[in-house]
Amino acid sequence: MVAMENPHAHAPLGFIRKYIFSLDHKVIGIQYFFLALTAVFVGMFLSLLMRIHLVWPTAVLPLVGEIKPEAYLSLLTMHGTIMVFFVLTTAPQGGFGNYFLPIQIGAPDMAFPVLNMLSFWTTFLAFVTIIAAFFVSGGAPLHGWTGYPPLSAMQSAGPGEGLGADLWITSIAIFCVASLMGALNFITTTLDLRAKGMTMMRMPLTCWSWFITAILGLLAFGVLLSAGILLLMDRNLGTSFYVPLVVVNGQIMGHKGGSPLLWQHLFWFFGHPEVYIAILPGMGVASQVLSTFSRKPIFGYRAMVYAMLSIGFFGFMVWGHHMFMSGMSPYSAFAFSLLTMAIGVPSAIKTFNWLGTMYKGRLRFHTPMLYAIGFVSLFVSGGLSGPFLAQPVLDIQLHDTYFVVGHFHLIMGVAAIFGMFAATYYWFPKMFGRMMNESWGRIHFFITLAGTYAIFMPMHYLGMAGGTRRYSQYTEVAYLQKLMPLHQFMTYAAIITIAVQFIFVINLFWSMFKGPKASDNPWEATTLEWTTATPPPHDNFGGVTPVVNHGPYEYGVPGAAKDYIMQTDPATVTTH
Repeated sequence: MVAMENPHAHAPLGFIRKYIFSLDHKVIGIQYFFLALTAVFVGMFLSLLMRIHLVWPTAVLPLVGEIKPEAYLSLLTMHGTIMVFFVLTTAPQGGFGNYFLPIQIGAPDMAFPVLNMLSFWTTFLAFVTIIAAFFVSGGAPLHGWTGYPPLSAMQSAGPGEGLGADLWITSIAIFCVASLMGALNFITTTLDLRAKGMTMMRMPLTCWSWFITAILGLLAFGVLLSAGILLLMDRNLGTSFYVPLVVVNGQIMGHKGGSPLLWQHLFWFFGHPEVYIAILPGMGVASQVLSTFSRKPIFGYRAMVYAMLSIGFFGFMVWGHHMFMSGMSPYSAFAFSLLTMAIGVPSAIKTFNWLGTMYKGRLRFHTPMLYAIGFVSLFVSGGLSGPFLAQPVLDIQLHDTYFVVGHFHLIMGVAAIFGMFAATYYWFPKMFGRMMNESWGRIHFFITLAGTYAIFMPMHYLGMAGGTRRYSQYTEVAYLQKLMPLHQFMTYAAIITIAVQFIFVINLFWSMFKGPKASDNPWEATTLEWTTATPPPHDNFGGVTPVVNHGPYEYGVPGAAKDYIMQTDPATVTTH
């Protein structure tokens, strides 16, 4: 260890300075975490209303009333938007990334603490703005979370397409600004603030995942921000970027020459990297947890790094596979199809390496390990339906069906959330100084895993049977009525699964105040966050800058005094 005096070693004492205008990445990470936790319950509640309406379309619910078809489309729009932006993007990167990236690379804080604070409050403002859409005249927008024009570009296109749609677009634009600030911070911190000895190839895979995610965010969110500004201009300034000559309610609109497909290109150029922005941090956490609880080095560390870099690169090459239905040239469709199949190769490498890490390991089935295994399971199950949708001839049949809904919920939605659960149970002792209840964690895991498969796996069968998505009710379509028993089964599974999440919330808050005290390294892990106090001091390492001598996953070292070697152990210790 090399002692170094740190001028930022003392935490601010005042409440406002410590929590409202905090420059401490750990406080900001926890704020992001609880913002995402709030958002996920809002999103789950909206999905529950949708499922109830699909099964009991005439039900009158307390406080909500009867859900009309246009209200159903508003629920669908807001559920998708809140989950994608404020849960799947915010928690893994803004929450856990903010908290642990500096500690895992041996830095005292993020490179730009003020920018870090601004990025959180800008994200918070974006969340408030999108929630406000529910309460304005006309209500929330009904154009779907993808916001396709001309429906989203016309104020008169339907209820919710007035001020509610403007707030929706404004919220996403504000979120893009916040994400761009965060991405710059992550990239700079990773490149410039690593401790002595922390080479890029000694970084934990979590740090690699946050770093690559930040690069994707920097390149993707700028495109979406530009697209959103153009859409606002079409709606309010009379421009025609996306709107061709159209007739709405018998009236010719004052637009001509725009292309609705331009929005699709811009949106999906962001939208497909967004899939990996959501899932890459989960991949990093799964690697970290599987290695720790298998008591083995990660299988093929360098291959894992290059696989993540490949996924990030190919993520920008495949946006067109969302647009096979748009009438694109078969040659373009073939190119996008080929690239989409290619992205399965690095994903498969990661999967086999996770299995290789567990193979013949001394497995410890603590709750974080269960969630990491669940992540791999969901990633594989959701990924297997991807090659079907990568073929234009099949995708045209399956595109507007529940097959797509089942696919992306499994691989992008629930898999990413299992990564968040693994991270929460794994890092909770370091963040709050206490242990979560193991028994309740396991109950939460098994019911949640069974519930997610019960909800989303039948969607693939619905899709193959022609079950259309975005329909508010199926009572008017004869062949779809035969699929109603599946919808009922999925709805009951959703009610149970959502109810079980309260076990997690109670466990989380109870453990924060009443859980057993945690030691500095309760999991016997090797990375730098476990070398410091629990919870970490204000400057992470108490004024002492760590010196890194080893890789991040030195488990089961032959001849070592214990079965793991910390990254800061003396260089004289023999490793793999």
